[in-house]
Amino acid sequence: MRAMTFDGPGRKSWTTVPEPKIQAPGDAIVRIDAVTICGTDLHILKGDVPEVSPGRVLGHESVGTVVEIGSSVSEVSVDDRVLVSCISGCGRCAYCRRAMYGQCLRGGGWVLGHVIDGVQAEFARIPFADHGLHKLPPTVTDEQALMLADILPTSYEVGIRNGQVGPGDVVAIVGAGPIGLAAVATARLYSPRSIVVIDPAESRLKRASEDFGADVTIAPTVDEPRRVIEDLTDGLGADVAIEAVGIPETFEQCVDLVRPGGHVANIGVHGKPATLHLETVWIKNLTITTGLVDTYSTPTLLQLLADGRLDTRGFVTHRFELDDFPKAYDVFADAAGNDAVKVALHRAQPYELAEPR
Repeated sequence: MRAMTFDGPGRKSWTTVPEPKIQAPGDAIVRIDAVTICGTDLHILKGDVPEVSPGRVLGHESVGTVVEIGSSVSEVSVDDRVLVSCISGCGRCAYCRRAMYGQCLRGGGWVLGHVIDGVQAEFARIPFADHGLHKLPPTVTDEQALMLADILPTSYEVGIRNGQVGPGDVVAIVGAGPIGLAAVATARLYSPRSIVVIDPAESRLKRASEDFGADVTIAPTVDEPRRVIEDLTDGLGADVAIEAVGIPETFEQCVDLVRPGGHVANIGVHGKPATLHLETVWIKNLTITTGLVDTYSTPTLLQLLADGRLDTRGFVTHRFELDDFPKAYDVFADAAGNDAVKVALHRAQPYELAEPR
């Protein structure tokens, strides 16, 4: 079969690899029908994730059809249409019993495209299939569900839930890439007073406002974010600041934007150390959280999607077939130049878009 592999820092290839096989009773083999690329994949290609070895099949976000199951799999069957979660969990260890699947002690956590072969391929082996696969309602399209593999649960759990966003809050989101836009979409579930998005790209700010419902957008080259937020809050600062980029400067900006007693929720994947200025932030009584997504919220988000309470249609800006993976990576790697948010690659068949609700 064909797959996208990591060949060392700065190198990747769409190449032929062996087809996956059942290795454990809880495994399933899934035919990949739709798949996307994550910013974390770009971090891997930069060499920021040393656990990924050359030859590894990349990817952890996909939707597909079950073609084979192990002897202990009971929650999904052959021919089921499924969402493949970015996180696998055994469901039995001390962390899984706390719904902290990202910290699974028995070979789960973030493994796909990391320490085992991932889903940017024609077929993929999914461990702990009963926990890592979610059957899709017939009303939800592949492309709608694809956004629930990673970015929606990540923004919701690590940004909105960990950040304790509540009704009436002013929420500042630094970064209007896919994860930042997902934070806008999921923050709206909690009725904040104002969602403020900060990003240097005017096209992304426009999308944040028009497609996702941001109330205020700020281009740092034009306006001073701290001044704008202070004007919105009578000088207090944001209740919650969400870092959705993954560089030291934006983390420090979030710390600067939040009010005393407020919350900084870090979502971005950092490849370099960020300075924590305890000499200035301790007196503000700040809470700072970060973390790997656990995907405990995926069933809830999937139900909201099926019920029309969550809309994912604005994320995908570019579509390809699987054989176009190298081109898709080029487009996504230069997201600003291509005005790209998420790319979607489909098996060689017509893709189905959701009808407007």
